[in-house]
Amino acid sequence: MAWLNGWGFLLLAGFCEILYASIIPRTEGFTRLWPSLYCGFFLLLSIYLLSLSVRVLPLGLAYAVWVGIGTLGTVAYGTLFLGEQLGVLKGLCLVMIIGGIVGLKLVSEAQVA
Repeated sequence: MAWLNGWGFLLLAGFCEILYASIIPRTEGFTRLWPSLYCGFFLLLSIYLLSLSVRVLPLGLAYAVWVGIGTLGTVAYGTLFLGEQLGVLKGLCLVMIIGGIVGLKLVSEAQVA
């Protein structure tokens, strides 16, 4: 499992963020037990994995990428499964988030080299 370094933990943390954020509407304000437990489990797992990633990666980089992955995935979930609208401007903003994530990764690699 050599891929499970800082970036691997960070990708898993971002995926867990998508999982917990996507279930929040079903918790109905954390009044429903099982959706709330699901949400809490993946929230804690996401933060734990993020903490493992910052052992290797700079905090600012890791946090920005984690939030970006969560944002992109949650918007995709809302668009595909909750009927949320994805207009041109919203799509452009998402492209800028992707550009920022890629840019942060490239800059971090350039600083290491």
